[in-house]
Amino acid sequence: MGRFRREMYEDYTRQHFGEYTDDPNYNAAYRRVKRLKRFYSHLKIYIIVNIIIIVSSLTRDRSAGLMVMDLSGLTEWHTYSTAFFWGIGLLAHALSVFGSDIFFGNDWEKKKIQKYMERDAQNKNKWE
Repeated sequence: MGRFRREMYEDYTRQHFGEYTDDPNYNAAYRRVKRLKRFYSHLKIYIIVNIIIIVSSLTRDRSAGLMVMDLSGLTEWHTYSTAFFWGIGLLAHALSVFGSDIFFGNDWEKKKIQKYMERDAQNKNKWE
């Protein structure tokens, strides 16, 4: 491989995959950070676009080029339909990034078992 092509390949891998190391923990953490960054960018764009949609539904051109505040746009379905359906996609993206840790963390099961054991021990000692 020529020097120019090798430099292009190294720049490409560094840009898309970060500094590659032999440490699998670092590489996994780097990929996770990249996924989080993409999710937060997706969330930011979702918020900005939906704010623009809602504001544009308030300021409609009702007569000969005049901008008029019209609150009836807030009660129409098409104002929120984009946010609703895109929100479903955003939720799917969040679940793919955060996984089941959103609802049940890594230690959730251990904590629940410990809680029930402590409660049972208190109830048992209560009657003795």
